[in-house]
Amino acid sequence: MPQSDAWSKAGRAILTAARNELYLNLPFLDAALCALPFSDEQDTDFIATDGQAFFFNGSYLALRYEKSRNLVCRAYLHLLLHCMLLHPAKRQGRDGELWDLCCDIAVEHMLDSLDYRCLAAAPSPRRSGLYRRLEEERKVLTAEALYRFFKNHPLEEYERATLAREFFEDDHSLWEKASQEEQEQPRQNWQQIAQHTQTSMETVMSEASGGGQAVLEQLRVETRETADYRAFLRRFAVTGEESGIDADTFDYNYYTYGLRRYGNMPLIEPLETREVQRIRDLVIAIDTSMSTSGELVRRFLQYTYGILKQSESFFRSFHLRILQCDDQLRVDKAISSRKELEEYMENFELAGQGATDFRPVFRHVDSLVEQGAFHKLRGVIYFTDGLGIYPAKRPAYDAAFVMLAQQGFPERVPPWGIRILLDENELQGDTL
Repeated sequence: MPQSDAWSKAGRAILTAARNELYLNLPFLDAALCALPFSDEQDTDFIATDGQAFFFNGSYLALRYEKSRNLVCRAYLHLLLHCMLLHPAKRQGRDGELWDLCCDIAVEHMLDSLDYRCLAAAPSPRRSGLYRRLEEERKVLTAEALYRFFKNHPLEEYERATLAREFFEDDHSLWEKASQEEQEQPRQNWQQIAQHTQTSMETVMSEASGGGQAVLEQLRVETRETADYRAFLRRFAVTGEESGIDADTFDYNYYTYGLRRYGNMPLIEPLETREVQRIRDLVIAIDTSMSTSGELVRRFLQYTYGILKQSESFFRSFHLRILQCDDQLRVDKAISSRKELEEYMENFELAGQGATDFRPVFRHVDSLVEQGAFHKLRGVIYFTDGLGIYPAKRPAYDAAFVMLAQQGFPERVPPWGIRILLDENELQGDTL
């Protein structure tokens, strides 16, 4: 039902006042605060956004403002943070209700960490208890990390409903209605705004100032650049000869013999081997600790397997080791043919679920190298979230730690490690 002109006018005035107050206290949010025009054209009982406009209900804002203008400032920034962290665009393909809850918890945790009078509100005991529990599991409480946590530790229906009421601030119904194509342009705009805000926070204010560390950490997570994993796999290729006719080259002995024997008639015969760049030796290690989801591990292996299977990645004779490790080595599978790799993937089972220690894998690989198990090992690819105990010294081969951009902690990787960040959407739909 359309709201009256009086409520619409009141709502705009309240939002304008909140925007001005936020700008005075948090000037690094200048680009975000100017990004959403106010609109009363959508029928909502609260506030809402599709990433392109700030929709509001004037009577709802008036009630919030009457209680405390801080509540309006918090609601305004709550909605902006959803946009900067691209929460609306990431909803598709997920459990919508759980995703909404995780986004609200992540944003409210950030707001509760900010030390500004315009945002001040004492967290309830329920919030404080949940924050302590989650912070023991995760360093940065991103929506993606929370979603994965609650998928592995499902909430009771009553608990989920209670938390949804506790952290509710805005209407997410427009997130579900927008198609992927409609969200693409707002997504690109908000990515630029997030990068601008991150730069402003790093240059204008210290990380500890105003308790802004939580906001800055989440923006850093969101603006990390992902890698081309397919191209990265080529790093482990070596040059060697493979059986097969090479039409581009020929044996010069036959060529010169023909010239000598027949005068002007060279004999041309293609070589039966050709020089190619492929993978001969490779180790793929999997972090199977409690902090790494079994479903994500399977999707990563399936994605890697799909790349290796679709292209001529390996020599006909190769040595691949797939290791599973939490705080100790659980599985060491040696694979030497494409058929063995396909059979392993069809019957893959996850082993572990303890703490995380990367050292056993590198000790084991070092031992295999000393035993001559590899022809020429170029490196180890380790799929993890980045949380664990790393070796003190750099190994004699490359070590790449692969993790999801919004769920991993690449800052924990030592300087000698290669950090590869994958977009979780890149793993979607890659099945055997």
